[in-house]
Amino acid sequence: MNPTENSLLFTVDTDRAGMRADAYVASVSELSRSAAARLMEQGNITRNGAPLDKKVKLCTGDIIVVTLPAPEQAAAQPENIPLHIVHEDDDIIVINKPVGMVVHPAAGNESGTLVNALLYHCGDSLSGIGGVIRPGIVHRIDKETSGLIAVAKNDAAHLALSAQLKDHSMGRIYDAIVLGNLKEDAGTIDAPIGRHPIDRKKMAILRGSEQAKDARTHYRVTERYAVPGQGALCRIECRLETGRTHQIRVHMASVGHPLLGDSLYGGGGTRFETAHRTLIHGQCLHAGQLHLIHPVTGKEMDFYAPLPTDTVKLLEILRRL
Repeated sequence: MNPTENSLLFTVDTDRAGMRADAYVASVSELSRSAAARLMEQGNITRNGAPLDKKVKLCTGDIIVVTLPAPEQAAAQPENIPLHIVHEDDDIIVINKPVGMVVHPAAGNESGTLVNALLYHCGDSLSGIGGVIRPGIVHRIDKETSGLIAVAKNDAAHLALSAQLKDHSMGRIYDAIVLGNLKEDAGTIDAPIGRHPIDRKKMAILRGSEQAKDARTHYRVTERYAVPGQGALCRIECRLETGRTHQIRVHMASVGHPLLGDSLYGGGGTRFETAHRTLIHGQCLHAGQLHLIHPVTGKEMDFYAPLPTDTVKLLEILRRL
């Protein structure tokens, strides 16, 4: 089966060989294990072109294609899920999203998302510009990325925040851990990003392509670590000038320094990750600072979210090496 716009393609690497099929698909995608198993029962997941059973143990080099059903545009349902609210008023709400929470419903993640929680908390007080699947959502962060996300509670606020994203007056600063020892203490990566031409789950640097959009990431090294038996790791601060899907992950991987734990872009399966798997839940990336202009008052506002507890523990280990 060839990958299409509604499918994801993965190649099983050595570190994940031997995993059960349903567990593997859950580990490399935003699908839950039960959702992956359900798609297999429906014949929507193949291995090397043949239907895949959830109990099969995978081998290195197996080609896995996950065909996603078209999302039903049914309204997301309210769910009583706790939210870490950093700020809330009549126009906006700023949330510190935990690792593992998807922002809005999609195939395989119809519930348990930030939107479901917001609908319970806010009721009808969310903008409708994003539609019934993404009410209030102005920008997103990945499932395994933690940190700050601003949500609009009415259409006027939504339009104002979207304009700030477009003209770059909304500032976002991320904390990340990358593989390798960056030569420079600071730098800028200016490279256009678009959907990967083969693996629809991924984004890629696409120079000269009409499908790519300008993307600029400014980074600064804040700590360097020597890891016995592996080499170096660096903690960096990234400031986004643009906000493309997977921007920091793609840009850092493009210069040979993928994010620690990021199996999609080459940062997964390291010895250090294997030794500290309980503390690493995907790419080590945290949206720790958010700057915006309030859509009604015009006041400049800055928000901060502390690192997740597991990341704090991880940094303590790195500093002791």
